[in-house]
Amino acid sequence: MKIPYRIVIAGLLALVMAGCASWQEQDETKDWSVEKLYHEAHQELLVGNYTHAIEYFEKLQSRYPFGPYSEQAQIEVAYAYYKEEEPESAIAAIDRFKKLHPRHRHLDYMLYLRGLINFNRRSRFVEAMLPSARMERDPSIRREAYFDFDELVRRFPASRYAEDARQRMIFLRNILARYELQVADYYMRRSAWVAVINRAKYVIQHYDRTPAVVEALEMMARAYDELGLEELAANARRVKEYNYPNMARQPARGAARREPPPPPGGLDTIL
Repeated sequence: MKIPYRIVIAGLLALVMAGCASWQEQDETKDWSVEKLYHEAHQELLVGNYTHAIEYFEKLQSRYPFGPYSEQAQIEVAYAYYKEEEPESAIAAIDRFKKLHPRHRHLDYMLYLRGLINFNRRSRFVEAMLPSARMERDPSIRREAYFDFDELVRRFPASRYAEDARQRMIFLRNILARYELQVADYYMRRSAWVAVINRAKYVIQHYDRTPAVVEALEMMARAYDELGLEELAANARRVKEYNYPNMARQPARGAARREPPPPPGGLDTIL
């Protein structure tokens, strides 16, 4: 016996609706107040259950989009996403917070958190400054981390996070300068001497006071020699000897991976 098409559709709809009703009944948070929802989310964050923390924080923001609990949830969910190893979601949460609260008292923390997230994303690659290691090909994440720290230092120079940000900016400039030298070396191995000179000039102009400047001057002098421009080659060597008389090629000093500190504030500051 063939079952009518309408009966089949009706049965499927009934099953779907029953499933939805069952799911709603299983949502233990549906009657929670904003205070309880935040408290449970915060406790899950403290014990390291980041999946549940994210779930509760997101529900809090959806149900109670305004007020101090929502603001604090936006801060803590970004941290929870980072700890859950979801850096893209963490950065998206930080960017939303920046747009919604451009003058928030904890904005310096969010900028610092964004910088450290981008800084630590480097850990997926081989550390470029270790002996015999190679530089990652795409420096864009490093630049983004540098800009995050730079924004923090410019806007909040007295922040508790500013000094560490300054030190990391120095390290990042060294990394970016070394990347430019790797590109220059690529051109050098292919005898593209004009390209070598241009890259070396870029390092000297944009990454002064980094160890890479010494090698950039040496590359520039070598390229001028290959092009038969002896006077320009001599000038490059004189600049090196005058400004760096006792300085040999040096790798950039490393900077330790650092976990972002827990979010500031919390339940005590909200109540």
